[in-house]
Amino acid sequence: MTMRSHCPTNFGLEHFGDKWSLLIVRDLMFKGKRHYNEFLEAGESVSTSVLGDKLRQLEEGGIIDKRKDNIKKSRIRYSLTKKGIALLPLMVEIIIWSGQYDIASEVDKDFLKKTKTNREDLLSEIRRKLHAEHIV
Repeated sequence: MTMRSHCPTNFGLEHFGDKWSLLIVRDLMFKGKRHYNEFLEAGESVSTSVLGDKLRQLEEGGIIDKRKDNIKKSRIRYSLTKKGIALLPLMVEIIIWSGQYDIASEVDKDFLKKTKTNREDLLSEIRRKLHAEHIV
């Protein structure tokens, strides 16, 4: 991946600075999606070419990896890497922000309450779950 600059903001944007990349991370992190068709059917109407491109970019950036599915060998299974799981606090902050400012937000109110009462425990719990599910 060629960087325009090594400014910290640019570095982050080069890796996940478009809506599709963050939606793929969301699907892997919170919605249990692991396969191409699941991302395609997620609801935001991503095109097949954009989805393929974003999956490739996320893999090249070390945020996700792919391997053959354990059950159906002809299918590819995507997983978050440790670098991808490290995006958890950012993703939670986006959810909190959206829950506060989007009056029609679909955010789970119990989730928001947990972020306010004990965010570190919540993050630790989600992080443990993600490591167990994604890191081989």
